Amino acid sequence: MDLSLLRTFVTVHRAGSFTRAAALLGLSQPAVTSQIRSLERQLGRPLFLRRARGVTPTTIGDELAHRAAPHLDALVEITEAGLHGRVGARTLHLAGPPEFLSLRALPALAPLVSEGLMMRASLFGAAEESLDGLAAGRHDLAIATARPRGGLLTATPLCDEEHVLVASPRWARPATEALPSRGAALLDRLPVIEVHESLPFVSRYWAAVFESKPTATATVVVPDLRAVLEAASFGAGLAVLPRYLCEEALAAGTLVALLQPPVPPLRTYFLVVRAGTPSHTHIARAQNLLLQAAADW
Repeated sequence: MDLSLLRTFVTVHRAGSFTRAAALLGLSQPAVTSQIRSLERQLGRPLFLRRARGVTPTTIGDELAHRAAPHLDALVEITEAGLHGRVGARTLHLAGPPEFLSLRALPALAPLVSEGLMMRASLFGAAEESLDGLAAGRHDLAIATARPRGGLLTATPLCDEEHVLVASPRWARPATEALPSRGAALLDRLPVIEVHESLPFVSRYWAAVFESKPTATATVVVPDLRAVLEAASFGAGLAVLPRYLCEEALAAGTLVALLQPPVPPLRTYFLVVRAGTPSHTHIARAQNLLLQAAADW
């Protein structure tokens, strides 16, 4: 059996599309289609079911991918090691939320640098961007706040993130006076800082704590939670922030937690890889380090 056909097959299986696989392989879509048909003729079995959008592997296709992918990955690993001139020289391509990667993931992965690994991080505010890039082969590992669907990607829960409603001491007193009785109406009285016009963090908090939807408009919109933290600390308004991000400001008194709900709103982070790629030693090592670190998060 031609190894190039297997390589094309595994790429299609991971990408979930002839078009995406062709882009990853540097081939035309007809060439990829032809190679898959040739492999199917050799095996005498269909490997994919053609859908309106992409392809779905048959049970035979899944079995072949499970058996072939680790060996093909090992060959690629040997080849790349030879190209870099030393065994273990690898680059880990990581994707995820900018704040979480900056403050948690990258520090946890720092020991890999002394082991000869290079890292490239892509920062995305939306989970879909990280997952789409991972599925298309642009990343090796993604951290996302949504569990992917289908069998192309494998997700492992990493940690839960507690959200806290905060403001500077300037706003704390009027806010806490209004919260018990007015709840969502609080937003009519205080300026709001958010990462997007749709108020994703405030909306999630309000739904969980007040069982309502916020009707306010953001006063300050900046697509980075670290900037939201700074703006809130200097009195620009209230915000909903992950506790890990604002705990130092809370301890220092530059921010105040406006409410302590019995069950605080949580958001789960998932560690996501393409099916079969944990056989890559550098990806498996990165996964293990992140999972170990997450025990303290």
